[in-house]
Amino acid sequence: MVVAYFLLPLDHLGPQRPVLSWTLFALVLTVVALLLLRQIRHVLIDRPDSRPGVVISLLILLSVHIFSATYYALAKQPGEFTGLRTRVDALYFTVVTLATVGYGDITPQGQSARIVTVLQIAYSFVFLTAAATALTQRIRDTVVRRTERDRPG
Repeated sequence: MVVAYFLLPLDHLGPQRPVLSWTLFALVLTVVALLLLRQIRHVLIDRPDSRPGVVISLLILLSVHIFSATYYALAKQPGEFTGLRTRVDALYFTVVTLATVGYGDITPQGQSARIVTVLQIAYSFVFLTAAATALTQRIRDTVVRRTERDRPG
């Protein structure tokens, strides 16, 4: 997934194709959110054939790359970002925003960049937190079941 992020033709997105860029961003992010919700549902109903540890982890990683690609494309528009020039910068900004660290070396200046940053924060609170909570619940339930099963009795 990381290799794909660095190989995708992201230079064709951004200010030269705004409709395509925004449509693709909204579509891909919606699909990932729906897939996360599906995995959360599988955990909540305790679906035994699901593998949320793998799927949720990959979807969270995909979410990070979607926001990174969006920031990279947005940075092509003059005035949107200060300090964001490369894909590594975009990935760094995404992770710093996700971790709520906020070093301040890359800052969203334009309205579009600020909207996407706010969207990332809200998306993280709602979808990624719920997914991580569901995954933690599944792991805890598995450990409890194994402990009870292995307990002499």
